[in-house]
Amino acid sequence: MCRSIKTLRPPALPEEATEEEIRAAALQFVRKVSGFRAPAAHNREVFDHAVDAIAEATAALLDGLEIRGQQQAQKAPA
Repeated sequence: MCRSIKTLRPPALPEEATEEEIRAAALQFVRKVSGFRAPAAHNREVFDHAVDAIAEATAALLDGLEIRGQQQAQKAPA
C-alpha cells in the first residue's frame, strides 16, 4: 500500500473528504501503479484519465459507505 494515500473516511477524517483530497489520493494511486511520478507527454492523456476515473470511483465509494454509529453520533444532542 502506498503510505502517502491517507484514509478518507471517518473516523480517520472527521469531516467529509474534499475533492482535492480525493484527487490527491487518486493521483498517488496512479503514480504507484504506473511507476511514474509524472508521465511522459505521450502517456499524459491515459495517466490523467486514470486519475479522473479513480477519483470518481473513490467519491462514489465514500458516498456509498455506511459507517456504523456515525449517524447516531451526528444526531446526538450537543
